Amino acid sequence: MAIPGFDYKGFAENLAQQAQELIPADFNDVQRSYVANTLGNFSMIAGQALNDDPELNFNLDQAMMITQIIAEWSFHKSVDLIRSGIPQQYWDPIMQKIAFTIFEIAKNAFKQSLPQDQILQLIEHHVKKTYLDCIGELKQNNLIDEQLMEKAASQSNIDAMMQQQAEAEQAQQQAEYNNAQSMPAQTPSGAPVAQMPVGENAKVLKLATLALLFQKMKQEKVQSILNKFNPDDAQSVIKFMGMPDLPSKVDPYIAMQCLQEIKTNLPSTSKPLSPSKLVNKIQNVSQYVQRPQLEQILRSERPKVKRFVFSALEGEYYEVAPKVANIIATHIEDSV
Repeated sequence: MAIPGFDYKGFAENLAQQAQELIPADFNDVQRSYVANTLGNFSMIAGQALNDDPELNFNLDQAMMITQIIAEWSFHKSVDLIRSGIPQQYWDPIMQKIAFTIFEIAKNAFKQSLPQDQILQLIEHHVKKTYLDCIGELKQNNLIDEQLMEKAASQSNIDAMMQQQAEAEQAQQQAEYNNAQSMPAQTPSGAPVAQMPVGENAKVLKLATLALLFQKMKQEKVQSILNKFNPDDAQSVIKFMGMPDLPSKVDPYIAMQCLQEIKTNLPSTSKPLSPSKLVNKIQNVSQYVQRPQLEQILRSERPKVKRFVFSALEGEYYEVAPKVANIIATHIEDSV
C-alpha cells in the first residue's frame, strides 16, 4: 500500500533542483549534471522503494526523511568523487554502494525507532566507512595508486561546507564591526581617538565591548549574563568572543564609553529557561512543521545544532549552554 501523501517523484525532483544552487561553482557542466542526476536518481529509487514496500509501514515523515538523507549524502559524496580525481567509470559503482548502505541503515534504524540524532550519526559513520572501503578496493585491485587513494580519502565536502559557513559568519561579524567604526576625533591631549557612533553601529560596538569583557570572565558568569540578553544580541556577543584578534580591534576610548552606557542599560534579570522548557519549545514547533521540513531548515547547521534539535524532539536535552540552546530554539520558532 502506498504511503498517503508521499509524492516521491516530485520530492526527488525538488531535492535535485535545490541541489543545483549548492553545486561548487568551479564544476563544469558534465560534473554539475552528474551531481544533480545522481542525487535525483537515488532519491527517486529510494522513494519508490519506500512507497511500494507494504512491509515497511513507514509514515510520510519517515519516508521523506530517509529520502532526503540519501539525497544529501549523494550530493556530498558525488562532489567528493569528482574532486578526488578517481576515473569517472568508477563513480557509479561507488555511489550505488553508498546509497544502498544508507537505505539499509536508515530503514533498520527507523524500524527500531532510534532517536534521530543517533540515526544520523550511524548513517554518517557507515557512509564514510563505505566510501573509504570502496577506495581501498580500487587500490587493492591496482585500479588507482597510493597517492590517488590518499587524495580521494581526504575529500569531505560536508566538512568543507561547514567550514565555509563558519568563515562566512565570522566575516559577516567582522564586517558589522568594521562598519561600526567611526571617524577619528581628538582627545584633550591631541591624540586621535574614535568617536562613539550612534544607532545600530553603536549597538554593534557595545556588543563587541561586552565580548571583550566576557573573554576575561569565567564561563559560568558569562553564561548567566547572556541568559538575560535578547537571543540575537547574545549570539552576536558569542561570535565576537570567538574572534582571537578582538582586543586589537576595540578602541579603548570607545570601550570606556560603551561600558559607561551599558552600566545604565543592563538587560532585564529574567530567569533563564530550564532544559525542560527549552525542550518544550522545540517540541511545540513540531506541531506546526513536519520533520522533513525541519531537516531542510537545519541542513546547513552544524552537527551539534542538529543533535540538540532532534534530541529535544525525542524529549531529551543535548548538553549545550542554555543561552545557546535558547538561541537555537528561537531561531527554529522564527523559521516556521
